[in-house]
Amino acid sequence: MHILGSVLLAAQMEPRLFDLDFQLLADSVLSIIALLVLFVCLSYFLFNPARKFLQGRQEKIAGELENAKTKEEEAAKLKEEYEAKLSGIEKEADEILNAARKKALANENRIVAAAKEEAARIIARANVEAELEKKKAADEVKKEMITIAAAMAGKIAAASMDEQKQNALIDETLKEIGESTWLS
Repeated sequence: MHILGSVLLAAQMEPRLFDLDFQLLADSVLSIIALLVLFVCLSYFLFNPARKFLQGRQEKIAGELENAKTKEEEAAKLKEEYEAKLSGIEKEADEILNAARKKALANENRIVAAAKEEAARIIARANVEAELEKKKAADEVKKEMITIAAAMAGKIAAASMDEQKQNALIDETLKEIGESTWLS
């Protein structure tokens, strides 16, 4: 201790470099130890929870980004599916319209054919009726001719006349019947 005392005494007398003494060194060491303890305590109670919080936040953001990426991919797939369906719907609509046009054309052809058929039946019926009317008119003319011939024969037989009287009688009968009967 004696040596230590003399070192201290010598140290007190000599000019000091940076004015360092043992008290200052001890205070500095204690301050550094206190800072280390404070850093360890802060690290344990403040920095670790803050790190855990930030790490959790970072993981949450990464998860949300991954989730958003997944949703975006799903949305892209759905968009492609819907676009495919839309193009399919357009094709289907064209097919339906084409089928409707074909059906309308078939209906039109059927209606036209039915109308032509009906017109042909009406014409045939009209021709048959006209033919019947012609026959009826011809029968009436024949009956009238028979009646005229019978009337002439009766007049000729009753009169037993000569040729001049017979011609006069024919002319008279013709006048009674009318010339229009013989012209038609």
